[in-house]
Amino acid sequence: MDKIIRGRVWKYGDNVNTDVIFPGKYTYTVSDPKEMPQYALEDLDPKFADGMQPGDIIVGGTNWGCGSSREQAVVCLSEAKLGAIIAKSFARIYYRNCLNNALPAIVNPEAVDAVENGEIIEIDLSAGEIRCTGGTFTFPPLPEAVMEIFEAGGLIEHTKEKLANQQE
Repeated sequence: MDKIIRGRVWKYGDNVNTDVIFPGKYTYTVSDPKEMPQYALEDLDPKFADGMQPGDIIVGGTNWGCGSSREQAVVCLSEAKLGAIIAKSFARIYYRNCLNNALPAIVNPEAVDAVENGEIIEIDLSAGEIRCTGGTFTFPPLPEAVMEIFEAGGLIEHTKEKLANQQE
């Protein structure tokens, strides 16, 4: 995974729940992760799935990812190659699902307030910086262990690598 993410902002508000991120009506009918991105944010922003480009960045308000614990709400975004999510706060399980699926989730309320929808911003995961027109905002740099999970493509792949290395 690149330690610097550069992409266009898709900005949303508070309490965007997992049913909005990946509509519940597809939960039991769409099981292939490769098919999930086409339904991402369908009810909130019908332009998102077709307009989002790899590396783009979602910026959300408070409690991003609240609601059910369904993993599809993260998988649909990671499979779309979303660069990261910056929010004022995350629902606990959603935040953990982001880590498990190698999708950077960054808490920075000041950056959320400063960026504009459609703006191109840059996130440096190693330096812990978000750079945008409104300034540079800092967050704790991601620990090396988390970067290893991201570089492996998620927690499952990271665990497989670690177990394989123990066998050698």
